[in-house]
Amino acid sequence: MSRIPQSVPVFPLPDVVLFPHAPLPLHVFELRYRTMVRDILSGGRMFALALLRSGWEREYKGNPPLHPLACLARIDEVEWLVNDCYDLTVTGTVRVELGRTVRDYPYRAMTVHPRDEEPFGTDDPLVELERRALIAAVERFAEHGTLHPAVAAALDPKIDYGQLVNRVAMHLDIPPATRLALLSEDSVLRRGHRVRELIEEHLRRPVRKGDGGWN
Repeated sequence: MSRIPQSVPVFPLPDVVLFPHAPLPLHVFELRYRTMVRDILSGGRMFALALLRSGWEREYKGNPPLHPLACLARIDEVEWLVNDCYDLTVTGTVRVELGRTVRDYPYRAMTVHPRDEEPFGTDDPLVELERRALIAAVERFAEHGTLHPAVAAALDPKIDYGQLVNRVAMHLDIPPATRLALLSEDSVLRRGHRVRELIEEHLRRPVRKGDGGWN
């Protein structure tokens, strides 16, 4: 990917956690964030997607508190709507730690520092075992409902283990705080193992037909 900028606009959301290499559709309707999109499109097409902290509602019109761990997002597709709103398709690129605020109006911009992940070898037998186990768990879970399209696409053998883990983590129906905890895991193997545990927990609970458990 291209060099990470020193600071980027920040798009905070109350219930979305973006993961590296995972696609995400976004509908942007608030004036300050429509302004942000226009500025991003005239620049590097990148911003940080961050999760709002509990109690954000009291300060939403200003600059509510954020969790410091975020994911850098790249705008891949944009549709300008007749009401001056935007439909975006973005892809997560790298985890970042948010630093100091360099701009707070009309939207926030902050310094960012990349947070590295522990490397893993795609030809490692343990990675292949974990990949197969996660795919098997996803397929068992899919018997209760339709897979999210991004998760179904990640089952393609050409998609590497890290992308599989991140796409499942993004779309499994779990609380945002749990999703953020998965993003904070520096080891993709441990993250994938925890994702599989969460699926197994879902499978042990009674699930009605049609309740797929995907966001």
